[in-house]
Amino acid sequence: MRETNLRIGLVANEPSGDLLAAGLMRELKKRVPGIVFDGVGGPLMEQEGMISLYPMDRLSVMGLVEVVKHLPGLLSIRNGLKRHFLAHPPDLFIGVDAPDFNLGLEKSLKAAGIPTVHYVSPTVWAWRPGRVKKIRASIDLMLSIFPFEVEFLKSHHVPVDYIGHPLADEIALQTDQLAARRMLDVAPSARVIAMLPGSRLSEIEALAGIFLKTAQACREQAPDLQFLVPLINAKTRVAFTAMWREVAPELEIMLLDGASRDAMLSADAVLTASGTATLEAMLLKRPMVVAYRVNPLTYRIVKTFDLVKTPFISMANLLAGEALAPEFIQHEATPAALSGALLGMLDSPARIDYIKGVYNNVHRQLRQDSSAKAAAAVLGLLEKRH
Repeated sequence: MRETNLRIGLVANEPSGDLLAAGLMRELKKRVPGIVFDGVGGPLMEQEGMISLYPMDRLSVMGLVEVVKHLPGLLSIRNGLKRHFLAHPPDLFIGVDAPDFNLGLEKSLKAAGIPTVHYVSPTVWAWRPGRVKKIRASIDLMLSIFPFEVEFLKSHHVPVDYIGHPLADEIALQTDQLAARRMLDVAPSARVIAMLPGSRLSEIEALAGIFLKTAQACREQAPDLQFLVPLINAKTRVAFTAMWREVAPELEIMLLDGASRDAMLSADAVLTASGTATLEAMLLKRPMVVAYRVNPLTYRIVKTFDLVKTPFISMANLLAGEALAPEFIQHEATPAALSGALLGMLDSPARIDYIKGVYNNVHRQLRQDSSAKAAAAVLGLLEKRH
């Protein structure tokens, strides 16, 4: 295998994938001087030297109906990437999550003789299990970040390496709440709820109003509560602020630019959209309440065809194996239900201690030095191919 000028194609579609891919790129650069990367990535990947051919936020679309609206643009980008990589073949291609976008691209590149890796297993054990055939036809290796996925994938003859989750390596087993509060100028004795309404505009539109009304309901019963709202970028901040002015202009909350980890660390409890934030809250040992709302038509399709085959929607509960984080889905995600769950949790110190103990055990299982393992797996595949 060449030691210089190795070229890797990479495509990530949202902040969680940007984080995973950036860690992998960092480890690959340590092992292969002169390695170059191109495709689609976010700011963290660009800091590691990514040449991004399209803005990553153009790929950040969630939900069946939502994807249909953006389908022409998504297909145009995928076709553009396919033409680029077929005309200028990389030594290896890595699709990071986003299976509906990346698997089709990977299949075309694999058929052209380009080794393909998919980083983060699609949730075929929970959602549309028939996709496993497409996975097998599209990739040479799956990098799995959760231990319970491996047996399923192996049973369907998908080559897989379990590497753990980079966030579990990055976040210390023991965290310092007071230090986080000092960073955000939050009083040591304050009672704090962090609210994370999501990283996508569609999530903000679905959940911001409900979260603000939930904060109002909590404040009515516990006037001492403080609320921190970290927002990932200017677009989500503008959207959330507009909803705040419309729904609850008199409500006192602290908006933060980024700083989601410090917000969760500062908190006594977390109210979050379902997604990667539930994993991060779990690794920070924070009790949480989870809300999930999508386009009503998307939800009806999922329910009508029984497309979801898992008892939980949040990764925190899936990894814990029990409903430690109350989940409120679609019409169940009301201010009354969410505020009741949050206040009930804050008033149950024994329950919080139990939750923290379970989360600590899961954290230890996920600490695998995963970015290094991922880099070793990628280079191992290249060695086999060359």
